[in-house]
Amino acid sequence: MPYSKGPDPFWTMERLLRYGELMDELGAPGVQEVLDEAARALAQAVERLQGLPPDEAIRLREPDDLETIRSLRPEGPRRLSDGVPNDYEDRLEGALLARMAGCTLGAPVEGWRIEDMERWAAWLGDLFPPTDYWSGVTGIPNTPRYIRSTLADFTRDRMRGVPVDDDTAYTLLGLLIAEEYGPGFTTADVGAAWLRYLPVACTAEGAALAALRDGVPAAEAADRDNPYVQWIGADIRSDPWGWIAPAWPEKAAELAYRDAVLSHRRNGVYGAMFFAAAQSAAFAVADPAEALAIGLTEIPAECALAGAIRWALSVDRPSGYREARAAVDERFPGMHAVHTINNACLTVFGLRIGGTDLTKVLSETVAMGLDNDCTAATAGSIAGAVAGTAGVPGHWSRPFEGRILSYLDGIESFDIRETVGRFARQAARFR
Repeated sequence: MPYSKGPDPFWTMERLLRYGELMDELGAPGVQEVLDEAARALAQAVERLQGLPPDEAIRLREPDDLETIRSLRPEGPRRLSDGVPNDYEDRLEGALLARMAGCTLGAPVEGWRIEDMERWAAWLGDLFPPTDYWSGVTGIPNTPRYIRSTLADFTRDRMRGVPVDDDTAYTLLGLLIAEEYGPGFTTADVGAAWLRYLPVACTAEGAALAALRDGVPAAEAADRDNPYVQWIGADIRSDPWGWIAPAWPEKAAELAYRDAVLSHRRNGVYGAMFFAAAQSAAFAVADPAEALAIGLTEIPAECALAGAIRWALSVDRPSGYREARAAVDERFPGMHAVHTINNACLTVFGLRIGGTDLTKVLSETVAMGLDNDCTAATAGSIAGAVAGTAGVPGHWSRPFEGRILSYLDGIESFDIRETVGRFARQAARFR
């Protein structure tokens, strides 16, 4: 789908503001009047865009309610095991460690162009694609990141625990929601947990959190001033639901749905359901590609995300990160760098290239760019669940020193072994 062309927002706003300053300095009359008129025109344009009628045929293919979503799924296994798999805790620890590793490797270069990552690695003397954590970061090393970590904490020699990141915080927040509200938790319960634990949030999550703080009901929070409803945020929150419902992809997708609709709609929600189901399936299969195929059976067959995933699974396997990124850019020109769909395809390509070789999965996925801490974290979670702890090389987990740092209100860190046990108790409880 081609995107409509608009003005370059940064260049246009830069010129507007700088000319306003210049004309003030030159004593020109009417500067504030012009700026106020521009602000009103922009606000009116946003309102007109919000009021345009969506295509009805697409709406019917992409519903927002769970019952209709389920009615549009293809055939699938729904449940792969009647009980929690015998090797569940080992696979779970593998998934958790690999997710944390992928996020931590990607965070220092989140959103970077491939060429810039290559140049940075060459400057540091690090390998690229990276096969270990970065030896250095750009910027001021002690710059705070998410309240309790610094940029330097993401380097291999300075790391003392999993550094704080929003991608890991939502994994831990999902555990808290499960523990506090149980198997019948609702979207309203998710909203209450956000108000209790989340100090900050970005894009769709930021819009939903602001709405909650203003008293908007959880069922409506995603719909208030939120153009990010199809971005990647919900699917980075999908891991705990796949982990709590191992080998039960239908249940994992349902749990992810209850979480996702707080902030997302349509393909933003399907991304969470797809990856939760794939992560659930990963506890019962020997190949990440099989888990991804099962994940597809839990979202509408004709939605945009499903078509994109089918494409990413069916084309010739890319030879590496450059070919993968080029294929995605060609397939989705103009799509935002943190959209659900293009990043989901990169995640699929990372798993297809690396399989159960976790280092290759993380290395290649981060090197592809876009929202690469998110994509590498999700790819790591799936590969780690398939391979278990034996598939996680020690250099990825040793710097964690057994703990995950957190910016959640009132909780500064989580013990990794204890967290695995807590997830295992919830898996038994939800079963």
